[in-house]
Amino acid sequence: MNNVASILLLAFLALTFLQSGYEKIFYWKDNVEWLKGHFAQTPLKNQVPLALFHLLILELISGILCVVGAIQLLTNSGREFGFYGAIFSCISLLMMLFGQRLAKDYDGARTIVIYFIPAVMAVYWLN
Repeated sequence: MNNVASILLLAFLALTFLQSGYEKIFYWKDNVEWLKGHFAQTPLKNQVPLALFHLLILELISGILCVVGAIQLLTNSGREFGFYGAIFSCISLLMMLFGQRLAKDYDGARTIVIYFIPAVMAVYWLN
């Protein structure tokens, strides 16, 4: 039963981060422009493209590791990839939470917590 729940959590995280990465890649300019406004009053105001690129890389790593981890669980060949996918997911979410708090977007920060809870559950179950 734990494997089924873990697979579902990994699928959730994979969809979340791969879709987010897709949107960043294909709508890069729109994202950068919106985020420049969002972080205009923060120390990140001149670092938006670089910060977004770092987040994109982490999201893609998270999503790919979660997909591989779900396959690994389905084939009963281990838990390592899913575990590291969940860890990278948590790191990505913590980066986003830091940004939202820095921008004083408390509603946005609260939304990230909704994603963080299942990511931490996945870390716990796959450890």
